[in-house]
Amino acid sequence: MVRQKIIILDFGSQTTQLIGRRLRELDTFCEILPYDKFPYDDEGIIGVILSGSPYSVYAPDALKVDLSDIRGRYPILGICYGAQFMAQHYGGSVKASGSREYGRARLQDYEQDNPLFRGFHEGSQVWMSHGDTITALPDGFRVIASTEKVRYAAYQAEDGTLYGVQFHPEVFHSEQGRLLLRNFVVDICGSRQDWSPSSFVESSVETLKSQLGNDRVILGLSGGVDSSVAAVLLNKAIGKNLTCIFVNHGLLRKGEYERVMRDYECLGLNVIGVDVSSKFLTALQNVTDPEQKRKIIGSCFIDVFENEARKIDAVQWLAQGTIYPDCIESMNTTGKVIKSHHNVGGLPEKMQLKLCEPLRWLFKDEVRRIGLQLGMPEHLINRHPFPGPGLAVRVLGEVTWEKIRVLQEADDIFISSLQRWRCANGKSLYDEVWQAGAILLPVQSVGVMGDERTYEQAVALRAVTSTDAMSADWARLPDDFLAQVSNEIINNVKGINRVCYDISSKPPATIEWE
Repeated sequence: MVRQKIIILDFGSQTTQLIGRRLRELDTFCEILPYDKFPYDDEGIIGVILSGSPYSVYAPDALKVDLSDIRGRYPILGICYGAQFMAQHYGGSVKASGSREYGRARLQDYEQDNPLFRGFHEGSQVWMSHGDTITALPDGFRVIASTEKVRYAAYQAEDGTLYGVQFHPEVFHSEQGRLLLRNFVVDICGSRQDWSPSSFVESSVETLKSQLGNDRVILGLSGGVDSSVAAVLLNKAIGKNLTCIFVNHGLLRKGEYERVMRDYECLGLNVIGVDVSSKFLTALQNVTDPEQKRKIIGSCFIDVFENEARKIDAVQWLAQGTIYPDCIESMNTTGKVIKSHHNVGGLPEKMQLKLCEPLRWLFKDEVRRIGLQLGMPEHLINRHPFPGPGLAVRVLGEVTWEKIRVLQEADDIFISSLQRWRCANGKSLYDEVWQAGAILLPVQSVGVMGDERTYEQAVALRAVTSTDAMSADWARLPDDFLAQVSNEIINNVKGINRVCYDISSKPPATIEWE
């Protein structure tokens, strides 16, 4: 059976990924693609969504898509910019608003029997975020919902092929936004809602067997959730033909190499440990640019894997734990890359091994659900995400052995303290946050220890809450906890005399500093 999917064409909105998350929550598979990369030959498509954008549809550099071969084949829903683009494209009018329409609004005069608004109540709250507005609809279109300030808050083409909303149903503040997306995806597009962890495992195992056959595969393990789940999934599909390689690149947490190797014993995986710390640290000498760091680390990883592959007979594939947020952040949708991931943007153009990424379409929380479905122990599944480039992107500026040592000690105190500290609900602080770590800052500050003046480095602590890493909020850790950790780091880590706490959310900041 062909897998059903919704295609989300991304025009550069910060909330495009949220649309994808909401559709996955509706047990419907979706793909987020650049606005100009529609897969016309894909047989599984059942509907299309056009995202928002920071651009204006009437601007000279506006992003445009040819809808002539899409309209009529699939239902289309335009959100914010997507709605404005369709309105203008078919002969309507879009102009700058007198004032930016941002924040909460209430729906009124909506068509109660319209399939898009089935189940809505009068005055349902929606979230507006746009500086332009539709001032006239094209011929053959009608308004199906308004707000106090926005006449054309939602519209529909009379032939039922196109729908547009100028608000954002994907964000939390739109009270019935999930219902609207369900109405579109399920009732209008006909989703079977058959996307689930069990169905993914079953279909992926069959796909991997077909794709790989009797070929030998090596997989780069990082010790994190993504690569571990990828390894177990591949092991289920091809068994002894999989060899896992855990690379100690010298940028791991304190004691992590030994700890992770012990963890993998329980998974029944064929794992080879390789210590090439000096190779990575040498390659990173005098490098300060974050993107260059990631690309160097990605290239070094490939060198190591290809070298190890030569020691194993007939290896043809390199498998990785790449997940969807990695691909999205590295995607060149509008000419702007947020950051390259070492296993996406850092791969060389010519690689001797073919690439296998069985988790490429999954969000982080979905990866965890797949891991549980595969029977993996919870302490591995619930492990915090850790960047593939390791501490190299948590040492701001040039990476040196001494800086890594200092950061490892500070990070170890922070993480172990999170694991020990109990909340009122009995859980540890570690389990209450999504991701945490320490960042070594490229600044020195004056301090006093005893009666002596010090001039040493500062470390920032970062802890966030999230569900999928596409958006995140800074964790409100207890004051007493932060005071205790700060005191312990300064007293025990030589080279640090100041501790800061990062209270930035994503967006606008990213979770990692580099």
